[in-house]
Amino acid sequence: MKIALDAMGGDHGPAPCIEGALQAAKELDVEVILVGDEAVLKRECARLGATDSRLSIRHAPQVVEMHESPAAVARKKRDSSIWIATELVKNGEASAVVSPGNTGASMVSSFFVLGLIKGVERPAIATSLPTLTGEAIMLDVGANVDCSAKHLEQFALMGNEYGKHLFRKPNPRVGLLSIGEEDSKGNEVTKEAFKLLKASSLNFIGNVEGREVYSGTADVVVCDGFIGNVALKISEGVAETIKKLLLKEISSSWLGRLAYPLIAAPLLNLKRKIDYAEFGGAPLLGVNGVTMICHGRSSAKAIKNAIRRAKGMAEGRVHELIQRDIEESLATPPPAEPAV
Repeated sequence: MKIALDAMGGDHGPAPCIEGALQAAKELDVEVILVGDEAVLKRECARLGATDSRLSIRHAPQVVEMHESPAAVARKKRDSSIWIATELVKNGEASAVVSPGNTGASMVSSFFVLGLIKGVERPAIATSLPTLTGEAIMLDVGANVDCSAKHLEQFALMGNEYGKHLFRKPNPRVGLLSIGEEDSKGNEVTKEAFKLLKASSLNFIGNVEGREVYSGTADVVVCDGFIGNVALKISEGVAETIKKLLLKEISSSWLGRLAYPLIAAPLLNLKRKIDYAEFGGAPLLGVNGVTMICHGRSSAKAIKNAIRRAKGMAEGRVHELIQRDIEESLATPPPAEPAV
């Protein structure tokens, strides 16, 4: 299997991408096509000793910078690394595309090059979160600021198939992020979405409050992209703050420094559980193919794990299963309004 990697878009240049691609080639039995400026990539590969035959280079003269408008990609940067990497999937030369670059550019490229699955109105970014019982999926976390109830229903259907694949569960628990557990809580959109999800064939467990997201109550948490992105960024900030406060407390007293060797192993285990690099990337669900979006600051480990997830999704043909579910949903009549 071949994976196309946008090797130019990350915050730290192509080095982490090349190193991650090399690790993936050795550990995951995949071929990785490094897409970007050929001269730069050849020079970096030589410097890093990345001579594995399973790595190849596809030249792309343009790069989409992090500050650039995603809308400009389709108009002015069709020779960029992310656009050409996505075209490799469209043309069948690669099974998935992975990018640590501009998130909006990844979305625009996937939208125009791969297209949406028939019946899907909006794609959604699905991220993985650590929970007390393992892992959960939250979507959308940034693709759509404003959503209708129908969009949230489709996010749930897409998240359900991704959850089946990721967790190996035949019937993942789906929850709707809201301000209370009661059916009547939420705004008009979430209350309408509640009705649609309750009438669906999903294993819908009802509303989930923010404090329950990390408890493991739900395997799939559904929300619009505005709420999801804010929740994700707050979570990242809280995790980073707790880590710094904990290290500050340990280093500020002789007792803490004395006890550190005894608690180092549990702390390292905790760090691994909440480290974004362990999850790799977040798929863009709803497009005709596999697109994996990574942090701009992704390390080699994160790139390798993103390639791992992209490979798994391509092998599991998750996008085809999503298409089946969407088609079945569209064929099902909406729930009847209660008699007045």
